[in-house]
Amino acid sequence: MQKKIRLLIVDDSIIFRTMLTKSLNSFNEIEVIDSAGDAFEAKEKIVKLKPDVITLDVEMPKMNGIEFLKRIMPEHPIPTVVVTSSPINAFDAISVGAVEFIKKPTKIETDAFIAELAKKVIIASNARVRRISAASLKTASPIPLATIASGVRSNKIIAIGASTGGTEALASVLENLPKTTPGIIIVQHMPAGFTKMYAERLNRICNMAAREAVDGDRVETGTILVAAGEYHLKLHRDTRGFYISSKRGDKVSGHCPSVDVMFDSVAEVAKSNAIGIILTGMGADGAKGLLNMKKTGAFTIGQDKDTCVVYGMPMVAFNIGAVTKQAPLQAIPKLMMDNLR
Repeated sequence: MQKKIRLLIVDDSIIFRTMLTKSLNSFNEIEVIDSAGDAFEAKEKIVKLKPDVITLDVEMPKMNGIEFLKRIMPEHPIPTVVVTSSPINAFDAISVGAVEFIKKPTKIETDAFIAELAKKVIIASNARVRRISAASLKTASPIPLATIASGVRSNKIIAIGASTGGTEALASVLENLPKTTPGIIIVQHMPAGFTKMYAERLNRICNMAAREAVDGDRVETGTILVAAGEYHLKLHRDTRGFYISSKRGDKVSGHCPSVDVMFDSVAEVAKSNAIGIILTGMGADGAKGLLNMKKTGAFTIGQDKDTCVVYGMPMVAFNIGAVTKQAPLQAIPKLMMDNLR
């Protein structure tokens, strides 16, 4: 019999804790071993019970979830799924060590929310957690602009796909790229409403201009377009160059937006003028699309196991021969820029 994931629920609402306990215990893979109403109670139970995963509310009395993560992760690194209605809180939690986040439902009876939370708990149980948080991956020195400002081909395009652990991994790859970098399109698995806030976050930290993709956007040098939640992003080309469509659609490879949908469109439109990158994430979304990109002449990069939070999507891509070069996260920016010439 497979060992169950021992889960601790941390939330200040006793009604919500009770509902989560009852609902999540119905999944064969999960055993809720206890719950806590605040950060101090949670720390005591983490030390005593040693759960495999915790779910964590952000807005709590005495100490909020972000501050709690800052304090607990150096001593007791534990896979954490943050439950919040705020995109800002979600991204802050990821930056200090949380593995996953989920949007808190407006109605407690939401079956879809429970199913998604259970899925994220299972993903978190297989995730790599670092004592100094996911931000510790940002060890790469800024790329000297002089080394890449010249010789970059303006007709190139970069497509990047990511899921669990991807928000920090993407920031690590993108933040030091110069404004002369060809246009970048991104699919990061994320709910509607969160993608706009994430694009704004990238815009604040990057030299390039980042925004949530809108149907008809041009893909221009110095610009990053992040696929909107619940909208598939596809690449197109006309006499003026590259542009994207952003349309609602059914889930592909389990997701909308889907990395496979984006990569397939890049393979068809850009061919050898593209670079495809697949980063940390659970599942296989993007692997087949990246293989199509490689077959049409694109240079493809996969994040290596040691720097992935979850070595799922990059592993599948590597195993099916879709990856031209596998590399640690900190090496990807230079590898990418070296292949834009």
